Amino acid sequence: MKKILQLSLFLLGSALIFTSCDKNNDEITGTGSVTLHFDNRAGADEFVFGQNYTLPNGQQFNYSMFNYYVSNFVLVKADGTSYTVPQDSCYFLVKESDLETQEVTLNNIPAGDYTSVRFMIGVDSLKSVADISERTGDLDPAGAGANAYWGWNTGYIFVKIEGTSPQAPYDSLTNSNFVLYAVGGYGGFSSPTPNNIKTVSLSAPQAIEVRQTKAPEVHIYTDALQVFYSPTTVDFTSDPTIVHWGPFHSTLANNYVDMFSIDHVHND
Repeated sequence: MKKILQLSLFLLGSALIFTSCDKNNDEITGTGSVTLHFDNRAGADEFVFGQNYTLPNGQQFNYSMFNYYVSNFVLVKADGTSYTVPQDSCYFLVKESDLETQEVTLNNIPAGDYTSVRFMIGVDSLKSVADISERTGDLDPAGAGANAYWGWNTGYIFVKIEGTSPQAPYDSLTNSNFVLYAVGGYGGFSSPTPNNIKTVSLSAPQAIEVRQTKAPEVHIYTDALQVFYSPTTVDFTSDPTIVHWGPFHSTLANNYVDMFSIDHVHND
């Protein structure tokens, strides 16, 4: 009787182990979604329109607009394998003035544990020159993408910043010490431009666990002040407005490429 009882307990334990393994295997099949929260910051502080921020060089800036395109998302696992989000589903215009745009949801992601996220700041050349019928949603210049597209250059504005600085010259059109930075440029052919498309790769502090039953949330901090001082310091006195092409576009692009970081991940 004792041997029969021991055998029964062994078989029961084995069944539980196999059931647990099967359950775990089921959890990493199929697809799920990931939501990326773009949390705009000003250094370590909350980002607020209408507030004066002091830069390392002592100059000040007060934001009234902060918009940027993110696109071409790729999720990468620890072993280097990756999943590329279909191109027509991965162009987003993030606006500080519109809270809904700051949440980017990527759907139909294969289940798995991802350790980093890669994406572009801007819009790639192929999509920039595609027929207007293929540029919908946030890419529609007559819709959500209004004021984020240069018709005269057939290209998107990757990062657009407006505000004021007491160090900037007085602007009679706006009746303020106006500052405008509009950065784009994909290396166009018909109208040659600098290629200011930047790719960002962000490591997650913990695995992003995509499951059929889980929809992870990845909180990405965007330091808006980074555009002005790292690695090159901006001088509002000499460069208050950057719209047409020039070397300073690339200077700003080299600054804002480092403004993103993953702060934390919610897997439940």
